[in-house]
Amino acid sequence: MKKGFTLIEIMLVVIIIGALVAMVMPRLSGRGEQARMAAAEADIRSNIATALKLYELDNGNFPTSEEGLAALFTKSASALSWNGPYLEKKPLDPWGREYKYKSPGDNRPADYDLYSLGKDGIEGTADDVKNWE
Repeated sequence: MKKGFTLIEIMLVVIIIGALVAMVMPRLSGRGEQARMAAAEADIRSNIATALKLYELDNGNFPTSEEGLAALFTKSASALSWNGPYLEKKPLDPWGREYKYKSPGDNRPADYDLYSLGKDGIEGTADDVKNWE
């Protein structure tokens, strides 16, 4: 007697897998964008913020707006005691664009504004991720 699966058994397994996928996919859709937002938030509030604080401890001030975040991985002319690189490479947000940096900040004049333009790439919209508010 030959052992194997019948066509009906195989079809039944395919139908069950299809039903499981149909139940799970709606729950997972939209999670990719949430993950990108969380990654940008982590970069802004932790990763880049730590590098900026280390730079400020070494040099007595944050990089200027003109120097930007490039001062964290390449020594700038105004760096007094540069012990970098503070970052290995230019930080890009999860959508592939550079983070926006301004020091002193408009929203945080004591230090800096750091933000991502989010998915739409337009400043001032609801999907912006920023270090204030």
